[in-house]
Amino acid sequence: MNTTARQNFRLQQWICVVGVILFIIKLLAWYLTKSVAILTDALESTVNVVSAFVGLYSLYLSARPKDQNHPYGHGKVEFVSAGVEGTLILLAGLIIIYEAVDNFTHPHSLQQLDDGIILVAVAALANYILGYIAIQQGKKHQSLALVASGKHLQADTYTTVGIIIGLIFLYFTSYKWIDSVVAVLFALLIVYNGLSILRSVVAGVMDEADEDLLLEMIAYLHENRRATWVDIHNFRIIKYGMLLHVDCHLTVPWYFTVQQGHDETAALEHLIRQKYGEDVELFVHLDGCVPTSCQLCSITQCPHRQHDFVQQITWTRNNISYNQKHQLSDNHHH
Repeated sequence: MNTTARQNFRLQQWICVVGVILFIIKLLAWYLTKSVAILTDALESTVNVVSAFVGLYSLYLSARPKDQNHPYGHGKVEFVSAGVEGTLILLAGLIIIYEAVDNFTHPHSLQQLDDGIILVAVAALANYILGYIAIQQGKKHQSLALVASGKHLQADTYTTVGIIIGLIFLYFTSYKWIDSVVAVLFALLIVYNGLSILRSVVAGVMDEADEDLLLEMIAYLHENRRATWVDIHNFRIIKYGMLLHVDCHLTVPWYFTVQQGHDETAALEHLIRQKYGEDVELFVHLDGCVPTSCQLCSITQCPHRQHDFVQQITWTRNNISYNQKHQLSDNHHH
């Protein structure tokens, strides 16, 4: 397990421990108050606990090295983890709606609301801080499991804050129906959150392009391009858990030696890893330039130049993805 994977795994362990503690706190709050809104919170916490342990196992698996049966590593197990988590969140939301409607038709008395409010407020703060840390770490290391856990914890926080507001209002007005209304409103938020996690899972399993990441990386490469990188095309990014798999065609001067071509590839890989970390796998197909490339090539001392330099093509999402060398005449690609 490399350093990044170990950090992710350790953070997920903390999420598991804190999840169990907060679940017990919320159960205590529900026991004291008999509030269905607090039961809403406690029920979602059961999902937090289960999904935290599923996430922990998926991070353990995804960090295992490549083997003969898994030449791209085990990273895609994170999609399974996030899928289980999204499904559980969805189910929790539906159960809460059922409980709230039942409580609305058969209301029961509430007690010790002040103690309950304090307990769930402490849980909300702890959830938010841990969720924020998990999302930042997950984004930094391209871990869908950690991002899903973090979003889940923060969604739990928003739910709890809304429930606290509702309980405070209930405390001062004694309108019992508020308990059920608050529970239903935040159950709908939970359902939406579950659906959005499932959407990201489908995108990952289908190797859907991460548009934001793609645009960011293309802009970064364009800003830091070398004159010897005459052209990049057929550029693609695929995520395998923490691993980013990048492949492209890189056009270099046709007269470069194999060693020079290798050096350009190594420079490209180093540039990407500088920004996106060590968990990057780069496959580059080298192309030699052709006479029409001269108009795009800014190498000033080229011994084989056949045309004057006109302009450097700005790499964009549209033109860098095509499987052909750029030419000035291909205006519809630029």
